[in-house]
Amino acid sequence: MVKFLVVVIPAVLVMAIAILSAQNGTPVSVAFLNGETTPLPLGLLMAFALGVGMIGTAILLSLFGPKTKTR
Repeated sequence: MVKFLVVVIPAVLVMAIAILSAQNGTPVSVAFLNGETTPLPLGLLMAFALGVGMIGTAILLSLFGPKTKTR
């Protein structure tokens, strides 16, 4: 069941981003701290944020995840 959810949840998120980016092609810029990005489509920014979040979660889980007992 867990393997199924590991595949389904990212697939649903990618489909949602694809639908949103197809409907909204207006460029947006993100202001963070003192910087601002160049105007990019919203779907591209959301895909980038999803990718960074998935990679960050994988790294954090590999470093601080549940420890398995070895014999």
